[in-house]
Amino acid sequence: MLKYTIKRLLQSLLTVFIVVTIVFLLLRLMPNDYYFTEDELIKLTDEQKEDKLRAAGLLDPTLTQLGKFYKNLLTKGDLGTSRRISNGQPVWELIGEKFGISMRLGLIALGIALLIGIPMGILQARYKNGIFDHLGTAYTIFINAVPRLVAYSLIYMLGVKLFKLPSMYSIRDPGRSSILPIVCLAVGSIASYALWMRRYMVDDLTKDYIKLARIKGVSTRGIMFKHVMRNAFVPMAQNLPVTFLLTIGGSLLVESFFAVPGMGPLLTRAITRYDTNVVQALVLLYSVMGILGMFLGDLLMSVFDPRIRLAGKGGETR
Repeated sequence: MLKYTIKRLLQSLLTVFIVVTIVFLLLRLMPNDYYFTEDELIKLTDEQKEDKLRAAGLLDPTLTQLGKFYKNLLTKGDLGTSRRISNGQPVWELIGEKFGISMRLGLIALGIALLIGIPMGILQARYKNGIFDHLGTAYTIFINAVPRLVAYSLIYMLGVKLFKLPSMYSIRDPGRSSILPIVCLAVGSIASYALWMRRYMVDDLTKDYIKLARIKGVSTRGIMFKHVMRNAFVPMAQNLPVTFLLTIGGSLLVESFFAVPGMGPLLTRAITRYDTNVVQALVLLYSVMGILGMFLGDLLMSVFDPRIRLAGKGGETR
């Protein structure tokens, strides 16, 4: 287990390094004019622009720039400053302001999705082909079939018209104005968790060990909660860390729809405004979250199912 953990950790670090390096090199193919703000492009002479580029190290060889980038990152945790979104503001400070909002909304939405989605899937499997199962299946099909923007529009109209909720996010009233974004973030995850749980539990109910348990006189409740639910949760456990980390990273569509000043729209703004330092930082952040989520998912599977041996002799999975 320790050998496997170390191996996967090293693979994860290598993957992050490759992704961030490729993005860094691609960004260096952009014209240097994008380094300057609109005012600087108008006011500065060509000589002054060249002096600023040389001072920023952008006229150095690309590999030299890459070395400085990783040196500053690893020794100081420094990813530079934002040049075009928030002129002169440190990148980590800019991201920190957005990340806090997205994390709050994302954690609440994820908690709601888990509290509703997993019990919903369990009840659907327990009462398969019953009224509750049909209603749950209809909800899942509707959420997955209808474009998300249409679903968000329906939630928006119901929330604003019937419940008089704020139509847009407001930092002055974060409580009430967060309700609609949280609901929109949660509805899709509820359907996903319910679908996963029902599918795996129904599949397990047909296996031989369940038939043997019934023959031995184990109650339906005991079979569902002691055997089926635990085994069905194993494949879900692998996806939970990824879902958790990416959820707190913000949703582009939801946050844009409700004008939430979170992480979701920040990457798009950074790309369209050619703010390379912010783009690099966000790519690094999302890469780490995604790869860390997969790494933790593999470890979590071994916790829920001790039968899984992630690393056997010779490093093979068995």
